[in-house]
Order: sequence, then structure tokens, then C-alpha cells
Amino acid sequence: MSEQQQKGQPRASHERFIYKDDDAIEKPFNWAQVTRLFSYMKPYRKQLLPVIIITMVLGTLTRLAIPALIIMAIDHAIQPKGADPSYTKLYLYAGLMLTLYIIQWAANTYRIKYTNMIGQQVIYDLRADLFKHIQKLSFRFFDKRPAGSVLVRVTNDVNALQDLFTNGVVNLLMDCIQLVGIVIILLLWNWKLGLAIMITVPLMFVVSTALRRRIRFAWQDVRMKQSRINAHLNESIQGMRVTQAYTQEKANFSFFTNINSTNIKAWNKASAMNQMFGPIIEVTSAVGTLILFWYGAHLIQADEITVGVLVGFANYIGNFWDPINRLGQMYAQLLIAMASSERIFEFIDEKPTVGEQVDAIELPRIRGDVNFDSIVFEYEKGRPALRGISLDVQAGQTIALVGHTGSGKSTIMNLLCRFYDPVHGAVRIDGIDIRNVSIESLRSQVGVVLQDTFIFSGTIRENIRFGRLNATDDEIVKAATAVDAHDFIMSLPDGYDTEVQERGNSLSMGQRQLLSFARALLADPRVLILDEATASIDTETELKIQEALKKLLKGRTSFIVAHRLSTIRNADRIVVLDHGQIVEQGSHDELIREQGTYNGLIEAQYRFLSA
Repeated sequence: MSEQQQKGQPRASHERFIYKDDDAIEKPFNWAQVTRLFSYMKPYRKQLLPVIIITMVLGTLTRLAIPALIIMAIDHAIQPKGADPSYTKLYLYAGLMLTLYIIQWAANTYRIKYTNMIGQQVIYDLRADLFKHIQKLSFRFFDKRPAGSVLVRVTNDVNALQDLFTNGVVNLLMDCIQLVGIVIILLLWNWKLGLAIMITVPLMFVVSTALRRRIRFAWQDVRMKQSRINAHLNESIQGMRVTQAYTQEKANFSFFTNINSTNIKAWNKASAMNQMFGPIIEVTSAVGTLILFWYGAHLIQADEITVGVLVGFANYIGNFWDPINRLGQMYAQLLIAMASSERIFEFIDEKPTVGEQVDAIELPRIRGDVNFDSIVFEYEKGRPALRGISLDVQAGQTIALVGHTGSGKSTIMNLLCRFYDPVHGAVRIDGIDIRNVSIESLRSQVGVVLQDTFIFSGTIRENIRFGRLNATDDEIVKAATAVDAHDFIMSLPDGYDTEVQERGNSLSMGQRQLLSFARALLADPRVLILDEATASIDTETELKIQEALKKLLKGRTSFIVAHRLSTIRNADRIVVLDHGQIVEQGSHDELIREQGTYNGLIEAQYRFLSA
């Protein structure tokens, strides 16, 4: 296992899922961030604005006009002053109302359908931006975070924004316009009654404002708890074999139950706070209705308003409190969105610790001269993993790195791929500091085969082609044949088109390693890194690929991190590391004669094999 993997392992305690990124984000409500969130709708404004304006105007005007028609029907058709009821006028008003309802239904249906489409596209863009940025982040970012914690940002947190983008924004605009329209109409008809009814609105806002901060932090806590559940699920599924092998199912389930219970308590708390908006609106509405009928009856007796106006007011008041209620729900929805967007933008704002310079050049096709110049590196501040490493490698040479676990072998390879940058010193290829070149042009010419090779779900052919996506089928077969993988591939049910499960669990460790060799060979890198690449291959399989390895390494600058003597003894130079320093280097025979650290490692291996 490489050094960074060891450092990235979570502690085997009940605190292992409490990571820095899971802490609650204690920030005030930030309208600038809301603006940033809605900026994702900007590319669709030309498509969205005409639809919003037309459907919103039609829907709002029809909703405001219907109570006015009811007033006119009562005052001019049902109870006209000094005249008999007019059924003709009543039918006319009823027909007009039916027409308005149909227009309102059509406008709302089209608006909802169209805004849903645009909203889903906005969600697509946001999720794509987040995933694209995550792929650019450095290894240090992933060292500190479990996969489940990252996963929840791309799935749950983005999904939490769907309602806001699909209908929330448009409904907010419609409700605001409707409220303004109702207030104007009520004040124009009878300003006394209008003001009396709306006297309860300021009280409602004072009470609801007191809930805002608590609700926002409650939803942040929910997101944090969900992140921990995802982290635990991801680790548990990947480590299921170990859990079952040590019969720790009960302990694992007990821990999951604990964090699951914590999550549901946080959700219930946040949900209960959300639901408090409803009763506040209902109580305020009830008080407003009592004022309407008490004061309205007084105004009717004083002959200041008609019965139709009172009924119209009652209709408008119903239409007034509904958008108020929706605005309260919208605010709660906005709080949920804020909790999620803060976590999303926290990742998007994360800067790669290994980044490209503004004037980074494209690395030309390299010869393969590699120079490590006084390299100092540390995973954690004050604990150096490499201490002044200097190493010159000529193009085409094969260098073997050996040493005890934690001596710095894999770290050197990570610096060569620029997964990390050194604290001091420089890594140069063909005399060019790799920090001055684009990352893509560097890594496209450096091939890596790891001990824990990763096989993606898909076909064998697709997994090999991952080394070079434009490779032909013939080139894939040629690469597989060169590393002696062709025969076992053809023995599978569908040959190269055989579907493999996630991480290649249907294949043996040796078969997965052979596929990784074929993938690396197909990529045709100028510099090749084999990081414990033969550790999981049995002796018989290893013998088969020794000749293939000679072909693989020929003409390339190669670095081999390994313990097996058969893998390293033919290297041009063997570099022995201990506690982050080079203590010996030379050929196999030279180092054996020195009777130093290398000789001790070889003797220990012989004793282990003969035991």
C-alpha cells in the first residue's frame, strides 16, 4: 500500500466520519451566493423570459380578474340596486369566469412544463460543473475525504435544488406580482377595510423572521448527517468482505443505526421548524378574516361598501394568504437550497493544491531523462516523507525503488506524475520543470500500473481502451497479446466483449493486473511506472509476463516499485530508500557485494520464502 493510501485510511473509531468538510458552515445568509446560484439560469434567459412573461401575466391577470367578476355578478346580476336579478348578466359573468379559468389553466400548464425542462437543464449544468471541478482537484483533497462524503455533494445536495430551479423562481415572481396586485385592488376599493385586514401582516413577518436562522442551520445539520451516512455506506460496501470475515456485522449495523438515528432526528427537527410557517400563516389568515367580516359588516351598515365588495374582499383575502403561505414555503425551500449550495460551492471554490500555471507550456514528446533535484516533501506539515532526494535517470533506463513500507517509494512516483508537488526542490523531465507544463501533456506521456488496479464496470475491451480512447480493436488485441492476457480473455464467455463488474470483482487479482498492463502498453507512455504492479500476481503468472515486461520496458524510462527479487534484479539501477532518503544505489550485484540495507532486504525475503 502506498504512503498516501495509508495516510488516507479512516480511523477505526466511531469518530472516523467526522471530517472537516462535514462541519456545519456557520455563515450568515448570503444573498451574493443566492445570486451566484441563480446565475446558472442566465444562459437560458432568452428562452425563459418570453415564456415567463406571457404565462405569468396571463395567469396573474386571470387570477386577479375572477374575484372582480364575482363582485360584478353579485352587485349587477344577483342583487342589483332597485332592479330584479338579471340571469342574462349572470350567464355572461359566469361565461367570462369560465373563459378566464381555462386561460389560467392553459397558461399554468405550459409554464410548469417549460420551466421544469429549463430547471432540469440548470441542474444538469450545475452537476456537470461540480463533477468536472472535482476531477481537477488534487490527491490531497481526496486524502482527507471519504468517497461517500464527495458523492453526497454531487447527488443529494444538487437534487435538493431541483424544486427551486424548476418552479420555485417563477412561482416566487408570480406570487409577488399577485400580492402587489391584490393590495392595490383592495386599497382602491376601500382603503379602510384594506388596511384593517393587512394589519396582521407585519406581525406575521416578525414572528417568521425569528425562525429563519434556526431553520437554516437545521438544514445544514441535515446535509452534514446525510454526508456521514453516505461515507459509511460507501466504506461498508467496499469493505463487506472484511466485515463478514471478522463477523463484525452487528457492530457495523449498530454504528450505522446510530448515525441513521442521528440523521432522522436532524431531519425531523428541520422539518418541524419548516412546518411552523404553515400555522403562522393560518392563524394570521384567521385573524384577518375575522377583521374582514367584523369591520366589513360595519361598513355595509354604513353603506360604504356593498355585499358584493365584501364577498370580493373575502375572495381576494383567500388569494392573498395563499401566496403568503407559498412565500413562506419558498423561503424554507430557499434555506434548504442555501444549505446545499454552500456545500456545493465549497467544493467548486476548492483550489487544487497541484495547479497549472497561467503560462503553462505543452510538454513536447519526451525522450525520458528524469531528474529529482533535492526533493523535500511532506503529507503533513512537519513530518517529511522525503528528505532531500536527488536522482538522475537517463532516457530508457529502468530504475527499481526498494525499501521498507513508508520509506517513500510511492511518494517519489506520485511526484513524478505530479499528483503532489514537492515542498522544496524540483522534478524535471528532459530538463523541463514539470510544474511549468500542462498537467494533461505530462500525464499523457506517463503510464502508471498500480498494485490495486482499478477495473471499471463495462467490457474488457473498454477497460483496455481506457489507456487510449481512439485505439482500434486490433491495437487492443495486440496490447493484450503482448502481456499474455489474450488467452485468458478469449476463454471468457464473450471474449473482449465480456462485461465485468465494478472493480472487476469477477476477475482474479492476476487477471486484473494483466488488464492493467495491457491498458498501460496501449497508452504507449514514454515514462512507465510499475508501483507494486506484480505484488498480486502468482508466481506462474509472473513468469509468463517477465518476457512481456522486457518488451514493455524496452525503449522507455521505467520506474519499478517492488519487493520481489525477480522483478527488480534486472533493473539498470536499484535505488534503496529508508525513511525518505536514498541510502544505497547500484546494480543488484553491486548492492549485494556492499552487504548493506539492500542485502538485508534480500536475505529477509529469502528467509520468508523458505519458512
